Amino acid sequence: MTVSNPGIPARSAAGSLRDINELLSSMRFAIALLTVICIASVIGTVIKQHEPVNNYVNQFGPFWSEVFGKINLYAVYSAWWFLLILAFLVISTSLCIARNTPKIFTDFKTFKENIREQSLKAFPHRAESVLGESPEAAANRIGQTLLGSGWKVRLQSRQTPQGEGWMVAAKAGAANKIGYLAAHGAIVLVCIGGLLDGDLFVRAQMWFNGKEPFVGGGLIADVPAQHRLSPSNPTFRGNLLVTEGTTSGTAVLAQPRGVLLQDLPFSVELKKFIVEYYDTGMPKLFASDIVIHDHETGEKKEARVEVNHPAQHRGINIYQSSFDDGGSKVRLRALPINAPTRPFEVNGVIGGSTPLTNGDDKLTLEFTGLRVINVENFSGNQSTAQVDVRKVDLREAIESRLGSGHKTVTEKVLRNVGPSISYKLRDAAGQAIEYNNYMLPVELDGARVYLMGMRETPSEPFRYLRVPADEADGLDGFIRLRAALGDAGMREKAIRRYAAGAVEGERPELAEALAASASRALGLFAGAEPAPIPPGAPAGLPAAKGGLPAVSSFLEVNVPEAERERASEVLVRILNGTLFELLQLSREQAGLQPLERDENTQRLMTLMVMALSDSYFYPAPMTFQLADFEHIQASVFQVARAPGQTIVYLGCVLLIVGVFAMLYVRERRLWIWLSPAAGGSSASMALSTNRKTLDADKEFGLLKSQLLKVQS
Repeated sequence: MTVSNPGIPARSAAGSLRDINELLSSMRFAIALLTVICIASVIGTVIKQHEPVNNYVNQFGPFWSEVFGKINLYAVYSAWWFLLILAFLVISTSLCIARNTPKIFTDFKTFKENIREQSLKAFPHRAESVLGESPEAAANRIGQTLLGSGWKVRLQSRQTPQGEGWMVAAKAGAANKIGYLAAHGAIVLVCIGGLLDGDLFVRAQMWFNGKEPFVGGGLIADVPAQHRLSPSNPTFRGNLLVTEGTTSGTAVLAQPRGVLLQDLPFSVELKKFIVEYYDTGMPKLFASDIVIHDHETGEKKEARVEVNHPAQHRGINIYQSSFDDGGSKVRLRALPINAPTRPFEVNGVIGGSTPLTNGDDKLTLEFTGLRVINVENFSGNQSTAQVDVRKVDLREAIESRLGSGHKTVTEKVLRNVGPSISYKLRDAAGQAIEYNNYMLPVELDGARVYLMGMRETPSEPFRYLRVPADEADGLDGFIRLRAALGDAGMREKAIRRYAAGAVEGERPELAEALAASASRALGLFAGAEPAPIPPGAPAGLPAAKGGLPAVSSFLEVNVPEAERERASEVLVRILNGTLFELLQLSREQAGLQPLERDENTQRLMTLMVMALSDSYFYPAPMTFQLADFEHIQASVFQVARAPGQTIVYLGCVLLIVGVFAMLYVRERRLWIWLSPAAGGSSASMALSTNRKTLDADKEFGLLKSQLLKVQS
C-alpha cells in the first residue's frame, strides 16, 4: 500500500502508541488484511449464504455446521469480524495516504535541479556529448524541445571555474503518482461504501436500540415493534414478496437467528407478473407491473420492474429478484399404488395442507410447489433432472463457445414438458417424504411415460418411477392392472386363462403344471407369497416385498446356479404371459376392447412389468396427480436503500483511473548538465524512470539524438 514499509513516525507519543501507529500504517499490515478479506470472500462464494440451518446440517453434519455457524460463515459479508477487518483496512489505507500525500505533492513541485554533476554518472541511462553552441544557447534549445514534447522544464545557471554552466531539469509522467493516490483512495471509498451498504446500521440498532430478530410465525401486521425497523432506516437490503392483486409494504431482512421486518415508506401493489418464454421453454423476460403507493403523500406511481431495470422511489431501489407461487389453487387426483383404495380427488392451495386418513394411518398432505413450466434436457443421456431456467452457468456458457472444434460436451436439447406438482406426505411422527409428479406424460426412449419422483431429504435428487401411458395417454391402464394384481380372484382367472391358451390339445396334467408355475411366479411378483432371503445376504436385510426382486430371490434359493439362467428365462416368460392376461381381464372389467398381440403391445407390457416391479419400492400407498390448477404468481423484489452505492461507484472510477495511471504512465526525470568547453559546451545527460522497460531504452535513444545530436 505504501512506497516504504515504515509506519507513521510518532513524534511525541509513547512507545506503545508509536508501535500501533507503525503497525496500522505499514504495508505488511494492509496486505495481511487484504489476504484475509480475499480468503473470506472465497469462503462466502463457496458456501451458500443465508440458507436454512437444516441445509447446512445436511451438508456439513451437526458438529461442523454448528462450528461454522458460530464464526458466521453462513453470513460472511455481514459477520462482525469481516466488518472489523474492513474498518481496519480503511484506517490502514487512510494512514498510508496521509503519510505519502504530502511527499507526493511536494514531489510535483520539485525538479531536483540541484543534483550534482557526478551523480549523473550513476544512472543506468546516461550519455555525454560535445555541442557546438554555448551552454546558455544549448540550454534554451534543449528546454524548448522538451517543452514541445510535453515535458515540464526548469533551467538553472551555475558558476564553475570554467565559466557559467547550465542545468536542464525536466520531468514527465507525474500522473503516475496521481494513480497511486487514486488507487489507494478507491480502496478506502469501496470499503466505506461496503460498510454503509452492509448491515452495520442494522446491527447497531440491534445492539443499542433494542431490536431483535423475530423467530415466530403468524401475520406480519401482528409482529411486535421490537422486531421492526423504522422507514427512516438509513441503509438496508431485504426481500419483498407480493402476490398478484395484493399490496405489501414490509420487507424481510434475513438474520442468522430469525428475521427483521423493515417497514417501507410506501407499499408495492403487483398488478401482473409477466414471464415470456422461448420455444424451448427458456425464459426471455421476467417483469412485474407494479403500482407504488406513497404512505406520506398518497401518490400512486405505476412502474415496470425488469431484471437489471429496477424502479426507484424515495431513494429506495426495487429490483426484480425472483418469482414464486402466490397461493395457486390445485386439484389433485389420488391414484392407488400400494393400497387397495379407490381413486379420489382433493383440493388445496400451494403452501397449505390437508389431513388424510387411511384406517389407523394418518397422513398430512402438504402442497409445496407448482411449476407450470418444466424445462428438461433431452440430448444424449436423457435425464429427468430439471434444468433451472433462472440459473446462470458462466463456466458452461464459456466452454460451449471456446476450446477445440471437437467438443466433448454434448449440446443440450431443452424442451418444456408441462406442469408439475410438488407435495409432501407427513406421517403422525412428523417424518415427511417429498414427491414431484408431472401432469403430462414425457416421451423417453420412444415411449410416453408418467414421471413420479420422490426423495427423503432436500439434499437428494429426485428418483423417478416411470409409469407407461395407456392408449388414451393416461394412467388408468396401469392403475387397473395394479389393482388386478392385488386381487387374488383376478390373479387366479389370469393364471387359468394363460395355462389354457399356452397348452395345445387335451393335456390337463401339463396345464395344471403350467398353472402351478404361473401361480408361484405371479404370487411372488404380487407379494402374495413371501420371498425367501438369498444365502449370503447381509444380516437384517428384509425380504423383497414383490416384483422382480422377489422372483430373483426365489430362483437363487431354489434353483442350482448352473440351471438358474434357463429357469429364469422360463419363469419370466410365464410371468409376462400371465400379466398380459391379467391386463386383458382388467380391460374387460372396464368395458374396453382387448389389446392386440403386436409389437406395440409387447413394448407396453415390458414397461408395465418394470413399473409394477418398481412400484413396490414406492414409499406411499398412493400418488397424487395434478388434474387442474389456477395459477397465481408472486414476485420477489429486493428493496435496498444503499447510500454507499454512489461512493462505491466513485471508488470504482478512481480504481480504474489509478490502475491505468500506475500501469501505463511512466514517471521520468531528465537532467542535462551543460558546462563551457572549447568551441562550445560539454553535455552530460541522465534519465531516471520508475520502471525499466524497452520503451525507456527507446525513448532515451530518441532523446540523445534530438537533444545531444548523438546517433544511437
